[in-house]
Amino acid sequence: MASLSVGVACVLLVLCMVVPSLAAVYTVGDTSGWTTGIDYSTWTQGKTFKVSDTLVFKYPTFHTVDEVSSSDYSTCTVGNAIRSDNSGSTTVTLKAAGTHYFICGVVGHCGNGMKLAVKVVSSSSTTATTTTTTNPDFSYSSSNRSSFAAYFITWVALIVILVINVSLWQKF
Repeated sequence: MASLSVGVACVLLVLCMVVPSLAAVYTVGDTSGWTTGIDYSTWTQGKTFKVSDTLVFKYPTFHTVDEVSSSDYSTCTVGNAIRSDNSGSTTVTLKAAGTHYFICGVVGHCGNGMKLAVKVVSSSSTTATTTTTTNPDFSYSSSNRSSFAAYFITWVALIVILVINVSLWQKF
């Protein structure tokens, strides 16, 4: 009876670790990264961005990743960023459905292609929404530790389950 309880607890632990790690992680621009001369509207085609997905911007530190309003995105207006980062590795977790707008805050870079509009759907939705948000609820961080931590914890949990099951089988 105790072995059944331990087994059920281990399965629940694994499920709790695996489910949060199902959010997608997108490297903006893939191998090209966040730079001028890239058509980011083409890059977004065929991708469905969902709440809790993560965008990873990789770029030299003379660029920036600025969250901006729809109008600033359309006109490439710099200096009005809602949020900005210039660390060279910006991770943005998408926490709200709607369209999120990003530009490089260096004068002229947005006009040379460093602009990205991402339509985000709720996790349970499969169709894109056209709702525009000018202050989406997401956060910046300079690394993508959360995905690594989820995978690491999942593997540790699986190893613990394996060790427990082997030790239980040896008792029989």
